[in-house]
Amino acid sequence: MNVFGVRLLGLGADTGRKLLLTVALIVALFVLRTVIGWAVGWAGHRRRTNEHTERTRFWTRQVVSLATVALLLFGVVSIWFDEPGRLATAAGLVTAGIAVALQRVITSFAAYFIILRGRVFTVGDRITMGGVRGDVVQLGFMQTAVMEMGEPPGEQGDPPSVWVSARQYTGRIVRVTNDKIFDTPVYNYTREFPFLFEEIHIPIRYDADRARAESILLDVARRHTDDIARDAKGALERLRERYFLPDEVSLGPAVYWRLTDNWIDMSVRFTTRERGARGVKDRMSRDIIAEFDAAGLGLASGTYEIVGMPPLRVQLDEARDTRGP
Repeated sequence: MNVFGVRLLGLGADTGRKLLLTVALIVALFVLRTVIGWAVGWAGHRRRTNEHTERTRFWTRQVVSLATVALLLFGVVSIWFDEPGRLATAAGLVTAGIAVALQRVITSFAAYFIILRGRVFTVGDRITMGGVRGDVVQLGFMQTAVMEMGEPPGEQGDPPSVWVSARQYTGRIVRVTNDKIFDTPVYNYTREFPFLFEEIHIPIRYDADRARAESILLDVARRHTDDIARDAKGALERLRERYFLPDEVSLGPAVYWRLTDNWIDMSVRFTTRERGARGVKDRMSRDIIAEFDAAGLGLASGTYEIVGMPPLRVQLDEARDTRGP
């Protein structure tokens, strides 16, 4: 083909036709994807937005994206490789080049399908993956976007460092490549059992009314978590249908003692929902302090009290005048 008197090698009428068809295919698929995305968004706005509609909207977009990619690949192959022999040769070369240059990309793309098929997690789940803890806000072909959360004080030493000392948002959006599911454990806090077994540790003096202290801890825990434990019972039964769980898994509150050199460490264990655990612990802590004050129970601390000192004897000698009379 000649363009302005310049002969373009390898570009003939057939190649130009294929280029036009390819461009037309890309434009048509882009327009179709845009229209479907607009229709999904319009339908979502007409309904009351909740977690269910957000999940439906997300999965609809995922299906549209996958279908668009599949149609694009099928169309390009059909346009450019009309002979099986040429298709096999080109496919072999492309496959070899991709396998060498795009190993991590292929792994992340394969992990995307494993996440979908294996039900590892989905949008809205609270997970820890690749050292990042938070809620999944977006799931892509290559990366997963997570709204990062803080960590309890016992985990503050784990990288990366965060300034929020509880399971609440830090405000950062972290993107993690999907291939991390092959390298690191994935912790899902909400998918199959959206409850946690939490503990509050209270130091009790050895000379305090220990039975009264334990009774207060149990009463406060029952008052704040009995309804949560009832909701968790059904989830636990469904979990037993899929996994082997020992019979000693208990949802009700319990108090455990541990002896230390300075005090009795009473741990009140209870069931709470993954979302809102900090609020439950805050309300329980306030009630525990109030009832301990009303019962005259004091908490032990690591301060030191000087209970006595040995008598001190000070003797002052009068200065002698060494000068003569």
